Amino acid sequence: MTHSRVRLPPEVRGSFEVYLNGVRQELGRDYQVREGTLVFERDLRKDRISGWRWLLGAWGVGTYRQDDSVDVRYDAADGSPRVASALEIEPG
Repeated sequence: MTHSRVRLPPEVRGSFEVYLNGVRQELGRDYQVREGTLVFERDLRKDRISGWRWLLGAWGVGTYRQDDSVDVRYDAADGSPRVASALEIEPG
């Protein structure tokens, strides 16, 4: 089974909300938390744009691939709301 991992930033403590491509995810259903890491039981990917693809895009030729984004909303130590966005996705 394919899965992906996203490390939580060290300042994330207590409760937090997880969003995948802007859609809120549910703990236990969409992801698990293991040792400070979010574990998704599916393949998530960040698109890396090569120089060749960038050049094609500059000429108006679109190339589209899977480009997932994981964001975490949490409260800082002072109680203010924070968002860690576009966290790095690692293969499982």
